[in-house]
Amino acid sequence: MVHPSFKAVDDATPLAAALTPVYPTSAQLPQAYLRKAVVSALARAPLDEVLPADTLPAGLPPLRDALNFLHHPAPQVSLAQLADHSHPAWQRLKFEELLAQQLSQAQAQRERALLRAPLLWGRPGGLHEKLLAALPFQLTRAQRRVAEEIAKDLARAQPMHRLLQGDVGSGKTVVAALAAAVTIDAGWQCALMAPTEILAEQHFRKLVHWLEPLGIGVAWLTGSRKGKVRTQMVERVASGEAALVVGTHAVIQHDVHFAKLGLAIVDEQHRFGVAQRLALRRKLAEAGLEPHLLMMSATPIPRTLAMSYFADLDVSTIDELPPGRTSVVTKVFADGRREEVIARIRDEAARGRQVYWVCPLIEESETLDLQNATETHQQLSAALPDKMVGLLHGRMPPAEKAAVMSLFAGGQMSVLVSTTVIEVGVDVPNASLMIIEHAERFGLSQLHQLRGRVGRGAVASVCVLLYTPPLSDTGKARLRAVAETTDGFEIARRDLEIRGPGEFMGARQSGDALLRFADLNEDSRLLQHARRVAPMLLDRHPAAARAHVARWLGAKTDYLKA
Repeated sequence: MVHPSFKAVDDATPLAAALTPVYPTSAQLPQAYLRKAVVSALARAPLDEVLPADTLPAGLPPLRDALNFLHHPAPQVSLAQLADHSHPAWQRLKFEELLAQQLSQAQAQRERALLRAPLLWGRPGGLHEKLLAALPFQLTRAQRRVAEEIAKDLARAQPMHRLLQGDVGSGKTVVAALAAAVTIDAGWQCALMAPTEILAEQHFRKLVHWLEPLGIGVAWLTGSRKGKVRTQMVERVASGEAALVVGTHAVIQHDVHFAKLGLAIVDEQHRFGVAQRLALRRKLAEAGLEPHLLMMSATPIPRTLAMSYFADLDVSTIDELPPGRTSVVTKVFADGRREEVIARIRDEAARGRQVYWVCPLIEESETLDLQNATETHQQLSAALPDKMVGLLHGRMPPAEKAAVMSLFAGGQMSVLVSTTVIEVGVDVPNASLMIIEHAERFGLSQLHQLRGRVGRGAVASVCVLLYTPPLSDTGKARLRAVAETTDGFEIARRDLEIRGPGEFMGARQSGDALLRFADLNEDSRLLQHARRVAPMLLDRHPAAARAHVARWLGAKTDYLKA
C-alpha cells in the first residue's frame, strides 16, 4: 500500500458513526478534498421537500435524509441493499427521477393538445382510395387497422404524435404511403426522412412506383445530391410542386423550406438523434401550426420503455406478417468454420438462390483486427469463379451503389458482400442465406434487421452469425438472444437490458443517460406509481410539479418531447 491513510481507534477515539465514502477520483483530486466538498454541498443544496407526502410510495425517507444516508451510510446497513440499489434511500432517488420523467411527458402531451395541426382527410374517390386499388397486393388486417388509426389522427386538429412499429417485413412502408396519400389529397406536403441513402432510396423507389402514376410529384434529397440537381429539388419543395419529399438528414438542412408541410414521417426513428427529429417538426412555417408526426420502427418498443420515454406517444403495432413470408433459422458459428459456410454458399448459388455476406468494415484497420469487406469479396470471388460476387459499401459513389443493387435485385448477382448499408429497406425475395461476419460486434437491433433481409419469399432461409473467439459476456448475450428468438419484441426487451434506454432511443447526444439511477427493468413498480401520481400532481399541485421537473431535468426536457 502506497501512502496508506489510517486512523487509530481506542476508547477515547471510537469508530465514526458512518461508513467512509470512496468517490471516483484522479491523482489531482484527493479523496479528502472530495469528501469535504460533498459534505459542504449537501449542507448548502436546496433539498427541501417539494412533493406532497401522499404522492410518495410508503416507507421512503425524505430526500435530504436519503442523500445524506447514501453518502454516509450507517455501519450496520445491509451492504447488499446498497450494492443492488434496493435500500429505501436508493428507492427514493429512483422514484424522484422517474416521477420527473413522467411529469415531463404528461406535460408535453398536454402542451401538444393545445397546439394546432392541419386537418387532413382523404376525399371519397381520392388518392387514398386510388392507391389502395392500384396496389398489387391486399393489406393485412393489421395494416388496415393501423392505417385507420393514423387516418383518424390526421383528421384531428391536434398534431399526431404516433409511433408505427412492426417487425422486419411487416409492411410499414405501404401504411406510410397511405398516410402520405391522405395528406397530399388534403393539399399538404409530406416528408419522409430515413437514416441512410440505401434505405431512403428503397423508400423512394417504392413510393414513386406507387404514387407517381397517381400524379403525385416526388422529390429526392440526400447528401450526395449536389449542385444544380439539388437546387432544382429544393425549389420544387419550396414551391409545393413536390408533394412528397423523401430523403436522409438532407431533408432538415437549413436551406430546405416546405410550402405546406402537413405530415413528417421518420423511419427507423431510433437511428436519429432527438434534435434531428425535433428539427423536422419545425419545418412547417405557418404560425400556430405544427405538422403531424409519424415515427416508424422495426425495433419494437419494450413495454417499460413505452411506459417511460414514450409515455406521451400513441403506438400503432403491425403484429402480423404478410402471407408468404418464411421464418428464418439462425445458426451461430465460430470463425474456424468459415470454409463450411463458403461451401453452403456454393450450394445455395448452385440452386439459383442468392446470398448476403455482411462485414463491419470496408478496408483493413490498424486498430481493429476484423475481416473486411474488400478482402471477403476477393476470397468469395475466388471460391465462386462461375458466379457474380458484388461489393457494396457506403463510400461508393451513388451511381455505383445503385448499379450493384440493381444487379443483385435483378438476380444476375449471386452473392452480395456488403457493409451494414443493407441493414434496412433491401427487399430481394430470392435471397435465402445471410452471413454476418464478426456478429459479436453488432448491436441486437442491427443483427435482427440484417437477418430480416432474408426470408422475404417462400424459400426456407438461414442466417449464420460468424464470431471470433473469445466472446465477451455482452457478445454472448447478443448472439444468444438472436439465435433463440425471431420475435422483435423479445429482442427489443433484451436489447434494452444490454444497452440501456439512452442508446435505444438515440438520445445519447443529450450528453447524459436520461436515467442516472432508475433501471426500467428492475424498477417497474416505482415507474407504475410515478405514472399514476404524475397527472394528479399536475392537476392539484402544479407549482410542486414544475419545481420537481426543474430540479431533476432542467434543460433536458426538450429531449423528452421528440
